[in-house]
Amino acid sequence: MDKLAYYAVTLIESVLGVFGIRTFYDQPRYAAVERLDRGVEIRAYEGRVAVETDARGQGDGEAFGRLFRYITGANRAGDRIAMTAPVEAAAPGGAGGRRIAMTVPVEQGTGGTMRFFLPHAVAAAGAPEPIEAGVRLVRVPPERIAALRFSGRVTPAARAEQERVLTEVLATAGKATAASPFFMGYDPPFAIPFLRRNEVAVRLGE
Repeated sequence: MDKLAYYAVTLIESVLGVFGIRTFYDQPRYAAVERLDRGVEIRAYEGRVAVETDARGQGDGEAFGRLFRYITGANRAGDRIAMTAPVEAAAPGGAGGRRIAMTVPVEQGTGGTMRFFLPHAVAAAGAPEPIEAGVRLVRVPPERIAALRFSGRVTPAARAEQERVLTEVLATAGKATAASPFFMGYDPPFAIPFLRRNEVAVRLGE
């Protein structure tokens, strides 16, 4: 894809992102298998591929930066994966790599890791290996996740309250969790708050 076309598509994505429109984005495939109180949804996710790095928690700019560099060319194929804000990224040697639509959500725990999920077509074709230390590809097996959707700005207090609701609903329903809750973000930071799709989620035990 030439530079002009790349800019045109990323500009359109940016404008749509302000209004919480995710038309261009691939999303991990799942089936909603059960709905609980307070809007909590139990989902069965298919296996998927992600690029991840170690993170210090919410708002870890260094972790986000490493993943951002991977999807904008810091990989062995020099492929470019568009974000929701205009980005120019050249492949090594100045040639243009493939342009791959980024997926949502971005997964982030209170500590541990931050993940970008890769499009199905990229995973099927073989995702390019990262070239930066601390960035790795991971295959996420099929799993069940409980998720609670909310809108607005994602402050630590707002996230903690939603995690509290999620935990209480699951405990009342007798659902065993396999790890701590994490956050899934579907929109760029500049999206209109009441149109944002935010989710707190937790992986479920057997």
